[in-house]
Amino acid sequence: MTEGKIVSWIKSEGDVLSKGDSVVVVESDKADMETEEEISEAKAKAQSARTSSKLEKPAPSPPSSAPAPPPTPPPPKPAPVVDGPRKIVATPYAKKLAKQHKINLDSLSGTGPFGRITPADVEKAAGIVSPKKTAAAVAADAAPSGPVAMPTKAAGNGGIYVEIPGSSVVPFTTMQAAVAKNMVESLSVPTFRVGYPVLTDALDALYEKVKPKGVTMTALLAKAAAMALAHHPVVNSTCKDGKSFTYNSSINIAVAVAINGGLITPVLQDADKLDLYLLSQKWKELVEKARAKQLQPREYNSGTFTLSNLGMFGVDRFDAILPPGQGAIMAVGASKPSVVADANGFFSVKNKMMVNVTADHRIIYGADLAAFLQTFSKIIQEPEGLTM
Repeated sequence: MTEGKIVSWIKSEGDVLSKGDSVVVVESDKADMETEEEISEAKAKAQSARTSSKLEKPAPSPPSSAPAPPPTPPPPKPAPVVDGPRKIVATPYAKKLAKQHKINLDSLSGTGPFGRITPADVEKAAGIVSPKKTAAAVAADAAPSGPVAMPTKAAGNGGIYVEIPGSSVVPFTTMQAAVAKNMVESLSVPTFRVGYPVLTDALDALYEKVKPKGVTMTALLAKAAAMALAHHPVVNSTCKDGKSFTYNSSINIAVAVAINGGLITPVLQDADKLDLYLLSQKWKELVEKARAKQLQPREYNSGTFTLSNLGMFGVDRFDAILPPGQGAIMAVGASKPSVVADANGFFSVKNKMMVNVTADHRIIYGADLAAFLQTFSKIIQEPEGLTM
């Protein structure tokens, strides 16, 4: 909740607060909170308690040389007699629970401050067992009676693991450490994922024609993604500070490449402006430099959109983790024969691949991603424009 409306104050200025006490009833934009008028009654009860304590204070006894007998405990205070119906004092959630379980609040005695009825009182009356207590009881029953080896706390992530005898610890390489750092940073970004089926018969036919000229499937997919991003610039945008976002002036397609000892993403800069053959040649040069570990920083950290293709390994679908500083990443699966029904209800077998896109939900919404994938699918199914 970011905004709320104060409905009533449970505590007033000068009251003594204890840990766990309710102070104010707030109406949020997600839920309607019930208004309670309990402050005056709480004050009256507090004043009555103070008055009773003053009246019951014993008078001082005269001095005597004989030993004084042990003091007699005061008799218990009689329950106050209330004329008319008793006012029910209960928390909003307790009232809600009572309504759900059909519990009469008049029959309950509250255990909260000033006799307030709490949710625990209602649950007890309804015979509801607390989940925490149940889980704790189950855990206690399942605990072994013998000694148990204590797990070791893992450094850096707050988790625990059990050491296995004979295991060896291998430190991260510089590249692995960088990948791990980026993956952890990506957890702070709110993402969502959208999948889309794409028919690839026309693209497969084009690939067979241009493959002898040195064009790779990666270059075809990168070119298609760049052309689609040109029509949907918000998918190519970036949010770095959580307060604003940037429409990038260039479409730089980063492509994930597995190399010995890690993962790197060489960048095809201005991929929408390069023709397919020049783009493919540029890609081969980047891969060679990546495997030789000779990429310059701008050649792997200037991407505005990432493409990850596991289709060559037979993977039909997967989700990719959004790299920090980018708006979206596309995960491409393998193209496989599938039974497809056309608009007239006739069945045929066509090649189809699944494309899943992970996007930053702060700047890209579901409709934006759906429109981008429709454009990408149309380019793949009518790929003549890729060679222009």
